[in-house]
Amino acid sequence: MAESEPSWKAEEEEDEEDYDENNYLSQKDAVLFAIDVSSSMLAPPPPSDDKKAGKDSPTLAAIKCAYEIMTQRIISSPKDMMGVLLFGTEKSKFQNEDTSSRGSIAYPHCYLLCDLGIPSAADVKELLKIGENKTDAEELLVPSEEPASMSNMLFCANQIFTTRAPNFGSRRLFIITDRDDPHSLDKAARSQATVRAKDLYDLGVIIDLFPISHPNHEFDRSKFYDDIIYRDPAEGEDLAVVSSNLKSSGDGISLLNSLISDINSKQVAKRTLFSNLPFELGPNITISVKGYNLLQKQEPARSCFIYEQGEKLQMAEGVTHKFREGDNSLVDKTEIKRAYKFGGSQVVFTADQQKKLKSWESPVLRIIGFKPQSMLPTWASVKKATFIYPSEDGYIGSTRTFAALWQKLLKDKIMGVAWFIARSNAAPLIVAILPSAERFDDVLGAQVIPPGLWLYPIPFADDIREPPQVPKPLVAPEELIDQMRMVVRQLQLPKAIYDPTKYSNPALQWHYKVLQALALDEEVPEQSEDKTIPKYRQINKRAGEYIKNWGEILEEQSRAYAKAHYGDSDGAKLKRGSDGDEAPQKRIKTEKKGLEGMSHNDLKKVVTAGNISKYTIPELRDWLVSKGLTSAGKKGDLVERVEQWVEDN
Repeated sequence: MAESEPSWKAEEEEDEEDYDENNYLSQKDAVLFAIDVSSSMLAPPPPSDDKKAGKDSPTLAAIKCAYEIMTQRIISSPKDMMGVLLFGTEKSKFQNEDTSSRGSIAYPHCYLLCDLGIPSAADVKELLKIGENKTDAEELLVPSEEPASMSNMLFCANQIFTTRAPNFGSRRLFIITDRDDPHSLDKAARSQATVRAKDLYDLGVIIDLFPISHPNHEFDRSKFYDDIIYRDPAEGEDLAVVSSNLKSSGDGISLLNSLISDINSKQVAKRTLFSNLPFELGPNITISVKGYNLLQKQEPARSCFIYEQGEKLQMAEGVTHKFREGDNSLVDKTEIKRAYKFGGSQVVFTADQQKKLKSWESPVLRIIGFKPQSMLPTWASVKKATFIYPSEDGYIGSTRTFAALWQKLLKDKIMGVAWFIARSNAAPLIVAILPSAERFDDVLGAQVIPPGLWLYPIPFADDIREPPQVPKPLVAPEELIDQMRMVVRQLQLPKAIYDPTKYSNPALQWHYKVLQALALDEEVPEQSEDKTIPKYRQINKRAGEYIKNWGEILEEQSRAYAKAHYGDSDGAKLKRGSDGDEAPQKRIKTEKKGLEGMSHNDLKKVVTAGNISKYTIPELRDWLVSKGLTSAGKKGDLVERVEQWVEDN
């Protein structure tokens, strides 16, 4: 097999103006779950009458959470690695070694349930078996008699990352525990754990803590974990992240759902679209910012072609070649050049000319002025917005200056208008700079919208098209408007805000479920609830009477309008004609004139008006054959040949 992408195509794509945002989401990431198996972590939550209350112990909920996250990432991030490490267990196991091997001596009371690697169907089945089979869970989840050593667990994680993911750009350790001070009486063990955590930090591994609080004990990070979780002060926080304590109780949302929500908010590393971009607020006032893609449309992973090679299935990789029309000889990549149409000729650009054509100035975000936010029309969006946040790497003091600008825009409801060039070969954009206030989830307390600024691309004059001519709309009577206002009030969303986190894409989720079932040899599940389908019974209960009244008023107003404009209540005057005697004249059906019988001037008028594409493919081909031209190709090619002939003749 050959290369999947021919080199000439790669060179061509480098010249494209739009950067590929998926590249920032598909970089390799390695995540290792470290789940505490202590007596308190194995204790089930207190009983509750709440239907949403969880019944799993924190350890079991964490294993089920790892299963859910693993099944998600098998499809959404197939190149990423995941692993599950249990610590504090009576049994010990490290990288395919049993309890009698040296692995148990090196890392006692550490059980590597799933080694760090690209998740396989076997790994998912192993987690599912422990989560659903009580016997398997009780056999494995036995806490050790002596307290688990945090330094030992951290050293074990260090070895796993070093051997399995040595070159990954993002490596993270997720610690799930309820012990906020595991070495309260042993200063030496505490000191050793601090050293091991620093080793992980030096290796480039980020530690994220998911603390579990109980009804009678609130987790306190300051006792131990503030010395374990390192953050480089020079780097700062890329995005504001809220520290959350997860509750193991019999009330409200289950611990499993809380864990999945909290881990989902951290499982994808925050990668920048651009870093240290100069943000010019005025003459000699410049700060630096980073840009993030916080919105990305999710689609099913692209299907692939495979072929059998022995007993294994191999992925087929395609290769593209260009051939000359006529003799079908191969076109060498050096012969292919970039050209643009100008009139009836092709204007060829060299590589240097192409580069100069796209070169404006160095990447920059420059404030032009400020306007009230109310002046931004709802239709003025040509691309999705980019989130920006300050960075101290380029200019010291950027965070404070950025915060002052953000607060001013937010308080006075104004927006900045700026000149924006994202990178060296990008075309300039005019953007509106809009502030966003921080918003949290009411139930879990997780951050929904971060505080910061959004770059909202707005159109140039060239981007605006003339609207179609439409008839003047009818103005509804005030009585009808007032009644509809009552309907709208009754059917408003909670707090009048659309929360996208509550509405999963039903087609995407169904695709994932079927794919997962086939991969794991499970039964295809029943289609889950589609939360985008309106709840008609609730709508009828809340607004049914108002809708009925509105319909009656609409019927009454319609009759009155018909009577005023057409004479009778049923519009009979319109049917009989203006004087009531003559029937309306029948339209004379005109036959469309074919291309072959059309004069040169008429054909030129059709091409100039842009109506040539309205003719069918057979008509276009017959005309081309009559002129001795090639009739092969798609409709677009045929239309282009006709237009070219008209220009040349």
